[in-house]
Amino acid sequence: MDVEYVAVDPASRVEYLTSAKVDIILANFTVTDERAEQVDFALPYMKVALGVVSPSSQLISSVDDLEGKTLIVGKGTTAETYFEKNYPKVNLLKYDQYSEAYQALLDGRGDALSTDNTEVLAWALENKGYEVGITSLGDTDTIAPAVQKGNTELLDWINDEIKTLGEENFFHKDYEETLEPVYGDAANPDDLVVEGGNVD
Repeated sequence: MDVEYVAVDPASRVEYLTSAKVDIILANFTVTDERAEQVDFALPYMKVALGVVSPSSQLISSVDDLEGKTLIVGKGTTAETYFEKNYPKVNLLKYDQYSEAYQALLDGRGDALSTDNTEVLAWALENKGYEVGITSLGDTDTIAPAVQKGNTELLDWINDEIKTLGEENFFHKDYEETLEPVYGDAANPDDLVVEGGNVD
């Protein structure tokens, strides 16, 4: 089987599935009720919450600190939805691409950036002068592959693979090889990794 990898921005993930541009989305896709109405999610492989990163010199350590400030988010992300619903007075600056969003923070176009805590933790470790002042905000969600609504054959195959990989402790091993060198002691793998689709 030949696999073609397609880059997709966060706001287009659902549309790429519903229009059959791709068969599977594996792009840091948080499971939400709204998205589950349009796509079918497989078993999860990660747990996440939102995090907020800002310059260490002007650290945002609570949502109250965002009053009168500009928060950068990705369009079509759980961060955008969370802040629009729960903190409508926070000024949001929205970008299609994560690279644009992080560049906006570096350029000072916003005071802080919010996305999955796994992402902001890694980014802050790689960018001196920035710190994650809010490490966990909102509900703990899961990250999972998704397929077009009703594609049970592909969904069942993915779920079977995730279960088999869980028996091998694959996702913990993958974390050790790929993410642990980035996070070091800043994250506990058991707080992030889901084996075999079983969320503790």
